[in-house]
Amino acid sequence: MIDRRSQVQSFGFFLSDLTLTAVIWLTAYYVRFRAGWFAWEGDIPPFYWCWRQLPLLLLLSVFAFRHAGMYQIGRLRRFREEVLAVSKGAVLLCLFLLSALFFLQDPYESRGNFLLFGFGTFVSVLAVRRIGWTVLRRLRAHGINRTQALIVGTGRAARRLAKTLRRLRWLGIVNAGFIEDRRGPLCDDLPILGNFDDLPKLIDEKQVSHVFIALPFKRYEDVRRVFGILSRTNAEVRLVPDVPSMAGLSLTTTQLDGTTIVGLRESQHFGINVVVKRVMDILLAMVALCVFGPVMALIALIIKFTSHGPILFRQTRCGLNGKTFEMLKFRSMRIDAEQQTGAVWARKNDDRRTWIGRIIRPTSLDELPQLFNVLWGEMSLVGPRPERPEFIAGFAKSIPFYMARHGMKAGMTGWAQVNGWRGNTSLRKRVQYDLHYITHWTPWFDIRILWLTVFRGFVDKNAY
Repeated sequence: MIDRRSQVQSFGFFLSDLTLTAVIWLTAYYVRFRAGWFAWEGDIPPFYWCWRQLPLLLLLSVFAFRHAGMYQIGRLRRFREEVLAVSKGAVLLCLFLLSALFFLQDPYESRGNFLLFGFGTFVSVLAVRRIGWTVLRRLRAHGINRTQALIVGTGRAARRLAKTLRRLRWLGIVNAGFIEDRRGPLCDDLPILGNFDDLPKLIDEKQVSHVFIALPFKRYEDVRRVFGILSRTNAEVRLVPDVPSMAGLSLTTTQLDGTTIVGLRESQHFGINVVVKRVMDILLAMVALCVFGPVMALIALIIKFTSHGPILFRQTRCGLNGKTFEMLKFRSMRIDAEQQTGAVWARKNDDRRTWIGRIIRPTSLDELPQLFNVLWGEMSLVGPRPERPEFIAGFAKSIPFYMARHGMKAGMTGWAQVNGWRGNTSLRKRVQYDLHYITHWTPWFDIRILWLTVFRGFVDKNAY
């Protein structure tokens, strides 16, 4: 079923995008050539030149923004996808316009003008969409701009989805009820409205726009049957896998000569992403060494003069693709800490700690030497925390997709750590957060985690 409200929203964004594009183009012209802020050799372009380019600009913006996917609006679309689409649209528009003016041999072509225009377009369009998203979320949370949905199935995945829709009221998707051939009592206080054959009638009666199929994989024949029934309706159909161990994984689909392939472990550690992350690591690690250098020197002196043994503690850990490396830490325990116990995790009030260890371990200052691991390329500033090989074999057997944590470089801090999952906490939760990070990585995600680390990551009640 075509969601008329989404069409109105898409058309509204389309009009605002064209308006903002025109305004930013005129503003960029004024700032570049008329405000006197930038030097310009030669004749200043007349104002009518700016107006003359507007029809071409608006025509190119329609193609650029549409090609970038800026109008593929849906209730389940994340704002991160919106940011990427607007970024792509602004870049494409600048390239299209620059190419057009080059072939037209325009005498007033200016790179500075295009930079101002591109940046201004990105910021203004994104700001308007952010405002639009905020307004829509609040309206939907108060019962306005909502749409009806049906959930096929009453099992684990169906109940989990129903709770999610109830919690995320800002989506504006209301679960009208469940559909199941195997009739039973109420499911999560909502009625079972009918069986599979009742779907077309219920979709028309309740004006349903979304149908979620949440049947177990073992009921494949039922899934095929439901797809066949729904093919005769206008509802938007989505499949909800009933596999709890997939939580935190990003499922991707690829078409290979008519064959659909579903990816379960899609790491973002490839191509240009590797280069961007590495450059960020080097620059920020060097800055961190300059900032924390005096603190590190002081800790090193205290360890040297208050206890026997080396200043640094080297421990074998597993990093990217399971490759081992020597991770550095300030020594915070006695030299013979594991001679009798073997490899064990630190515990609360651990008597193996030195007196300086009681200070630097809870504050995570013992981790600062890992900045050198980052510079050497063995670790990253942000990523799943590296584990000892002695523990990994057991974890891999008991926790699904545990080894997928090695899909990116190990980090000094991570998404799990800034959310409180460190030390003596649920390992399953840690893995879930790590997998979410790996499959949803962006440079901005790293910056967010580093920012949260400043306020949450250094001192933690679970750091022993």
